[in-house]
Amino acid sequence: MIRKYLMRKQSAFTLLEMSIVLFIISLLILIILPNLAQQRQNATRIHRDAMVSVVQTQVDAYENETGDSHVSLDQLRQHDYLTAAQVQKAKKEHIAIVNGKAVHR
Repeated sequence: MIRKYLMRKQSAFTLLEMSIVLFIISLLILIILPNLAQQRQNATRIHRDAMVSVVQTQVDAYENETGDSHVSLDQLRQHDYLTAAQVQKAKKEHIAIVNGKAVHR
């Protein structure tokens, strides 16, 4: 009789083993997701800072060539210092030129 029982028993995961595996997977997900959100925020901040730097460089170039210290994003676009896509991105990221300095507002 014991022999029949041993032969019929199939190897499979128990409910406890499956629960432990699911618990471990959920813990890993909880650890990884906040890091992904933080990395996205860091990437956005770095991109914004780079865009401010590009605009500031073009403001300086415009001032050096024209001697005019009052410039706007639209003037930089009209004189081909910035592309239309750069101006659009700068406006979307709330980058403005205040007293000859590119700043994020």
